[in-house]
Amino acid sequence: MAGNTLLFKSNYAVSSKIEPFYKGGKVQISHDELYIFCTCGPKVNILQIDTGKIIHSIEQDDQEDITSFSLSPDDEMLVTASRALLLKQWDWKQGKCTRSWRAIHNVPVASMTFDCTSTLLATGGCDGTIKLWDVVKQYCTHNLKGSSGVVHLVEFHPDISRLQLFSSSVDCGIRIWDLRTSKCICVLESHYSAVTALAFSPDGQTLISSGRDKICSVWDLKKKEVKRTVPVYEAVEGVVLLPGTSDYSQMGVKGEGVHFVTAGSKGVLRVWDSSSARCVFTQVLPDAPALKTEEGDLDPRSLMHLLPMPRSNRLATVTAEHNILIYQMPALTVQQQFVGYNDDILDVKFLGKDDTHLVVATNSSQLKVFELATNSCQILYGHTDTILSIDVFRRGSMFASCAKDNWLRLWKMDVKSGQVRCVAQGSGHSNAVGSIACSRLKKGFLVSGSQDCTIKVWDLPDPLPDVGCEPLLMTARLTEKAHDKDVNSVTISPNDKLLASGSQDRTAKLWSLADLSLLGVFRGHSRGVWCVQFSPVDQVLATASADGSIKIWSIQDFSCLKTFEGHDASVLKIIFVSRGTQLVSSGSDGLVKLWTIKTNECVKTFDAHQDKVWALHGSSRDELMVTGSADSTISLWKDVTEVELAEEQAKQEDQVLKQQELSNLLHEKKYVKALGIAISLDQPHTALRVIREIRQQEDGMQELEKTLLKLRQDQKASVLRYSVVWNTNSRSCLDAQAVLQVLLTHLSPDQILQYQGTRAHLEGLIPYTERHMQRIGRLLQASMFLDYMWQKMRVTGGVDSVNLNDDDDDDDMDTSPQSIFIIDKQPVRVSQQQAEEEEDLEEDSEEIEELLDEDDSVSTSKSAHVSSKKTNGVNRVEDGGQVSSEESEDEDEVMEMTDPSKTATVR
Repeated sequence: MAGNTLLFKSNYAVSSKIEPFYKGGKVQISHDELYIFCTCGPKVNILQIDTGKIIHSIEQDDQEDITSFSLSPDDEMLVTASRALLLKQWDWKQGKCTRSWRAIHNVPVASMTFDCTSTLLATGGCDGTIKLWDVVKQYCTHNLKGSSGVVHLVEFHPDISRLQLFSSSVDCGIRIWDLRTSKCICVLESHYSAVTALAFSPDGQTLISSGRDKICSVWDLKKKEVKRTVPVYEAVEGVVLLPGTSDYSQMGVKGEGVHFVTAGSKGVLRVWDSSSARCVFTQVLPDAPALKTEEGDLDPRSLMHLLPMPRSNRLATVTAEHNILIYQMPALTVQQQFVGYNDDILDVKFLGKDDTHLVVATNSSQLKVFELATNSCQILYGHTDTILSIDVFRRGSMFASCAKDNWLRLWKMDVKSGQVRCVAQGSGHSNAVGSIACSRLKKGFLVSGSQDCTIKVWDLPDPLPDVGCEPLLMTARLTEKAHDKDVNSVTISPNDKLLASGSQDRTAKLWSLADLSLLGVFRGHSRGVWCVQFSPVDQVLATASADGSIKIWSIQDFSCLKTFEGHDASVLKIIFVSRGTQLVSSGSDGLVKLWTIKTNECVKTFDAHQDKVWALHGSSRDELMVTGSADSTISLWKDVTEVELAEEQAKQEDQVLKQQELSNLLHEKKYVKALGIAISLDQPHTALRVIREIRQQEDGMQELEKTLLKLRQDQKASVLRYSVVWNTNSRSCLDAQAVLQVLLTHLSPDQILQYQGTRAHLEGLIPYTERHMQRIGRLLQASMFLDYMWQKMRVTGGVDSVNLNDDDDDDDMDTSPQSIFIIDKQPVRVSQQQAEEEEDLEEDSEEIEELLDEDDSVSTSKSAHVSSKKTNGVNRVEDGGQVSSEESEDEDEVMEMTDPSKTATVR
């Protein structure tokens, strides 16, 4: 039965996230080639290349967007410029800002760069000026004026002895500045649009510039003139010189001339010979559809940056969709891919035998396959429009996708290499294909649902081609007009015999997969049905709707068995977990909810997304789930039910051990450690027990003082907080006042006020302390009234002396007739106002007592000890040292003129 108990999940925790880390702007690689620096709004994120993890985020305090940044060549300093016109110098390894100063520019800084010595920093502003800063001595060294418009490019000449700076602005010229004279010595004019990149030859005599005018210019820096113009036939965003130390024959490089690589709007890398102006190598993208030339500038595969990695002989590119790709030369094979921004996550599924990968559909025509261990990503080309849905075959490495381009594609992962390729494709729908489902038992067929209101059954080719072969064509075996509106979801039963579909027409339908005959209709939702799912064990169907509800239906009689309501907006996805006994749902409200079907109870609500949660999927082992949202975030969740149970059990065992240790310490009179344990357990009642044990010693007050002063500051704060609670109860107010006396006597007001919430605690002490003082005052008045009445009795009786010695023998008593005055037993009356104050005090005490921890080992109260001593023939009541609410009642009874068994005898 224990296994059945553990079957129900109670909690999930986010184990990892795939979040946006780059949304456009500058990208720079550290000189040791271990990290990638990139901007993301007000942050500079630092990505570790080996693990794919963000290890640091440098964030502006004012939350202003960072317009530019630069990392020094020694990888020590990072300088950022924000829209607030501030320059900040960072120790990026510690994430600390070490210096901040005004940029002097009147408008934001558009570009910046360090020289090779890491001492000079050049900033190009949108105001057409360039400032040079000595970052060591911390002052501005140059103010270069003359550029027109935004200075979007600044570069130092690699030979620092020349003291030359190159810049380019919107006038398309390349200016050369002599830093000795602070003057522009030359303007290199060749381009007719913005210059995007500069690359210097190793000897510093040749410069190659690229532009969006689809040419690259090779400059002779001695003569300050163009040696050759290379037509590239695409808008070029980056240019890098090939180092002359390696063999690049695979890339068509022959001879020792200057060769360079370009990256641009066509999304491919090309190698050019500068002497002949010929393209000697063009990269081929696998599985990429042909690019339309006239739309090339808008293609998402366009390359926006090209970065050299000379140490490891690699190149890094950044695409228009914010993907960072690292290529290994000379073969230019893709070594790593990182997705900087995913846009809306529309669907996500676990992939691989052990759920080692995630396949993700975003608001894009590309599929992304993430390796969970490294966050490295494969980008799959094939669809030409937004991909809407994905489904995975069980226990396999195959999955299917469908998109707005009306096509379905079947993908297969190579187990050894991990490469994913399209192996089959099909077209037949007349509108966007919004949902797809794979067969459950065998890899035999697919089912698709479309916005053309039809569902289709597709048979897979047999045998399937290997990865890397030309995709085969699939044809639909069955087609049926299923609904009156868009088909939002289709799913296949675990035995591959039934098909369920959900539509925008507010209905779900059950079909026979053999011939697509209609078996029944599920009616009951008031808005469109977004998702349908078969239970893995029961003959029921779950539906999620835009009306905010989830329904469980019987597939025998099509009746609604249960309804779950809890989401504030549309329920977009549902999955069964815990062997069909629980549900997980995600909705437009950004929430994920865990439900127990038997009890209709929402066990837990998870809030980890800021927008619609479109994607939800569970792992094959039912221990993980993944969610994807329109906030561009993918969250991986881990079932922590067993972990929480183990932690709770360990906590309980630890408390038992501490309780035993506490008893031992009290027995050994080690009060400091005992009080520390009581505070660590956060048990005020146990701490009160320790305080009382201390006060019962011979020198109780001195011992209490020593104990409290040995406590740490946080422990003293806890004792002060406990005392406020104790002071609300007449049974424990004396202990509270004793603690307060020690703390207020030995600690200065400044020290006490440093404790958290001290002001509120002290304010709470005042009214209850005043009530205790009033109560004690009334008791004192009552005791004085006894003395007064007794004295009056003696005067009224007219006797010289009164014999009240009860211990005299009967023989000594006077048996002669005598007058006996008997005083009726009437308690002293208190005023109505006093009674109401007592009642209020008792009610407040009962409310506060709930805050005290229950502790069976601690006695709830101590009996009041009242000792009567015969002094001057009068019974006097002496307080034993503690006054409680119960004692006040006892003392009211004591306030009688005499005991009924006693009589005053007048001789």
